[in-house]
Amino acid sequence: MDKRLLALVPEAMRHVLLNVAWQWVSLISNVVAVFAVCRVLQGLGAGGDLSLNVYLPMILAAIVVRVVATHFASRESFAASADVRRLLRRRILEKVLRLGPSYAEKVSTAEVVQLAVEGTEQLETYFANYLSQLFYSVLAPLTLFFILLPVSWPSALVLLVFVPLIPVVIVIVQKIAKRILGAYWDEYANLADNFLENLQGLTTLKVYQADAARHERMNGEAEHFRVVTMKVLSMQLNSIIVMDIVALGGAAAGIAVALWQLYGGATDLFGCLFIVLLSADFFIPMRRLGSYFHVAMNGMAASEKIFRLLAVEEPAERTAHIMQGDHFSLQRVTFSYEEGRTALRNVTIDVPAVGLTAIVGESGSGKSTVARLLAGREDGYEGRALLGGKELRDIVRGELARFVTTIASSSYLFEGTVRDNLLLARPEATDEELWAALEAASLAEYLREQGGLDAEVGQAGELLSGGQRQRLAFARALLKDSPVYIFDEATSNVDVESEAVLMSAVHELARSKAVVVISHRLANVVGAQRIYVLSDGEVVGSGPHEELLETCPTYRELWDAQQRLEAYGKEVRDEGTV
Repeated sequence: MDKRLLALVPEAMRHVLLNVAWQWVSLISNVVAVFAVCRVLQGLGAGGDLSLNVYLPMILAAIVVRVVATHFASRESFAASADVRRLLRRRILEKVLRLGPSYAEKVSTAEVVQLAVEGTEQLETYFANYLSQLFYSVLAPLTLFFILLPVSWPSALVLLVFVPLIPVVIVIVQKIAKRILGAYWDEYANLADNFLENLQGLTTLKVYQADAARHERMNGEAEHFRVVTMKVLSMQLNSIIVMDIVALGGAAAGIAVALWQLYGGATDLFGCLFIVLLSADFFIPMRRLGSYFHVAMNGMAASEKIFRLLAVEEPAERTAHIMQGDHFSLQRVTFSYEEGRTALRNVTIDVPAVGLTAIVGESGSGKSTVARLLAGREDGYEGRALLGGKELRDIVRGELARFVTTIASSSYLFEGTVRDNLLLARPEATDEELWAALEAASLAEYLREQGGLDAEVGQAGELLSGGQRQRLAFARALLKDSPVYIFDEATSNVDVESEAVLMSAVHELARSKAVVVISHRLANVVGAQRIYVLSDGEVVGSGPHEELLETCPTYRELWDAQQRLEAYGKEVRDEGTV
């Protein structure tokens, strides 16, 4: 029994104790019924008065009480399990939310899902069944011992002595099981993680014909998991056999003593029958505890991983608030995703409260890292990242999420309709406002032909093309109407005509909002008030387009290369038209 678990869900303990109380009431009612039956059998054996008018109502009343007590014990068990599910999953979810968007750097999503589902269900059984059975397994034999003591103290003593042998077996099993179950959960988490990754990347594996190799690898991992699972099942089966031998042997020993005393005249027929019929009840609670013990060990192994998740260091509490009109500035910011992998070095960028700011550079130059910093998704930076003079890592995360909207090249769409996805940004929006956002994103005309706002988008937007998914994400962002927008390659998957429409909407948005555009295509940012040029994580130039052409060789080379490429593309299209 881990005290940390009891402290984790204290509300469930009340139901556990009530469960024990109702089980004890059921035990007493069973003792009363056995007492009445033994009196009747004693009378029958003596050939005397059976006293059915006294003992039959007693038996019936005891049965009714036992049924009622069993029912309420089951209700308390269910209530305990419901509390554990609700409270534990809430704890896990709240922990992930406190860790913030970068939680995946500290714990995998697959492990979080595994703990919230399978791990929680194992602990649900721990509280609903094992814990109450643990307390009852101590209470029941002691109760029966004091009841049988006046009837036949040798039999009561023998029965009581055999009871602790079952916990001894459990303790021995625990030492073996702890290591096996630890390996079981490690293999389980690893298998779940790899399965999720392979499922998400199945299309890519098919494209590169690497699915067969991954299939073999998954087979090997599944085989490892099967071996560990069979060890767990084998350990459980062997321990159950040993516990059954102890329980049956203890009951047989108690019955043998009672029969010996009956033969010697130390007890009468009533006493012998009373001991014989109640001897099993000495061991049934502890035997049942043994069967729950394996589930409890699974729960304990899961709880170790849950405690490890809950103990992950959290970012400092955020207390700073945002004022309307605040602007961003990065001052000599250095950031690394991991040791030895510096993404940004001494980067200084200023984003005014209104207007268009662009960040350009080759792939891998650090553009998207700047976007993540501005959106508050990374905290471990050196230097100063400010919004209105306040450190980004100090600003309340919810306020920052409402203040900044990021539109990436892979913005996620949820399964459902166009309306469902748009209303995520503003649940109270009218249909007119939804259509206005779709018009701005150049998607309205297509959707009117496909079912309008109630058109299905499929899982992750699979019923739309890549460009259409990006435009829908763009429309959703416009609908949010936040003070700051960060477009991180937001037009990378759309055609030239749609790109022109979207960039026109971006420029219009910049008249009243702070807009940061990260784009590989320099033609999209020519009109920006200030363009920052990144190379190998450093700012190598900043200023308007014309100024950069004259003062920044890196920008000039990018511009000339893209102009040559676009000129060549135009020639090819013209020849195709002719």
